[in-house]
Amino acid sequence: MEKGKRPKGQAGFDVSRRGFLKGAGAVLSSGIVVGAESFNASETSSGTNIVGPGKVPISLKINGSVKTINLEPRVTLLDALRHDLELTGAKRVCDRATCGACTVMMGGKIVYACTILAIDAQAKEIITIEGLTTDGQLHPIQQAFVDNDAQQCGYCTPGFVMACQGFLAKHPDPTVDEIRIGLGGNLCRCGTYVGITKAVQQAAHQLKGGHANG
Repeated sequence: MEKGKRPKGQAGFDVSRRGFLKGAGAVLSSGIVVGAESFNASETSSGTNIVGPGKVPISLKINGSVKTINLEPRVTLLDALRHDLELTGAKRVCDRATCGACTVMMGGKIVYACTILAIDAQAKEIITIEGLTTDGQLHPIQQAFVDNDAQQCGYCTPGFVMACQGFLAKHPDPTVDEIRIGLGGNLCRCGTYVGITKAVQQAAHQLKGGHANG
């Protein structure tokens, strides 16, 4: 072999390492593109209703009012509340359903707003902490949190109040142990659990007396 020349392949072609890699990459890329086009074509031909990825109109029933906004289907209920509807009571803290700071009521159930897509929350009754007050008057649960000094930094408070709302609807006369278990999905980093427990007990007593606003 002469010095400076690369060996030829079996078919007599001059194959370099760089050329081989470039050729393989081109073949792989073309396969992906063709596959994607085939997938899109099959989706369209099958009559599937594809939503997005651009913004689409979404109607949400929140605190008794219907709000229509344009959102990308990937937007969570939490982001829709805070950024598009200016309902900032629900807080973004962990953003992974472990702290409960974004708790709201949806369809009569306690949910973490960071785990729900706004597009999936349509046609369901949503209640946020802003919807608990009536004519400027605090809900008994909210007032109980104030009376028992059950908040410090305040980040977890709206979520706890909403969790209490859902909890007391099912457990109107809870014991201390039931309160601890029932609110176990919400965390207070300031450690005001004693005040929170007393607040729930006070609210339970007042709600049984028919003083609820919501």
